[in-house]
Amino acid sequence: MTKLVVFLGNPGSDYGRTRHNIAWMLVERLSFYSRLSWRRKFKGWFAQERVGEISYTFLKPETFMNKSGESVRPLLDFYRFLPGELLAVHDDLELPYGRVGFKSGGGLGGHNGLRSIKRALGTSDFGRFRLGIGRPARGSVSSHVLGAFSEAERAVLPRYLELAASLLEERLEGCDPNPGAESVVSLLD
Repeated sequence: MTKLVVFLGNPGSDYGRTRHNIAWMLVERLSFYSRLSWRRKFKGWFAQERVGEISYTFLKPETFMNKSGESVRPLLDFYRFLPGELLAVHDDLELPYGRVGFKSGGGLGGHNGLRSIKRALGTSDFGRFRLGIGRPARGSVSSHVLGAFSEAERAVLPRYLELAASLLEERLEGCDPNPGAESVVSLLD
């Protein structure tokens, strides 16, 4: 059962509205976001809140994406959470824009934030909530990930985030945010 939800992103205004920061945009869409009292510790910002019957700890690492594990590990150790109690919320190139997926363990899809967490924890056996940003048709992956959303993507981004936040909350309230099998849902069809 998840106890820690980590929203991966990059700090600073240069990255605020990039595809790589979609998880940070999503956290602001949670219905209970205004109740969260964020405190700075563990090389990031963390807050705690009861959702349904479960108390959760939420974390936004400020270490930059490729060093996310440096924030996750100290918090995990402090609260004595197990790696399997972690759900990482992150952007995913392998899912088309507008699709989301829950996954437990497995490959990292080349995601540097997940790679850093795996390195820090010594395992990839943790949950993921994948937010599809799609692969670029041409050009560099790095420029795509660190770039702004296209005009068409921006037009539906509020709806995408609202639906993804609602789906995440349903999982958290249902006390089963880490299903054994991968599931993918298209939110914008």
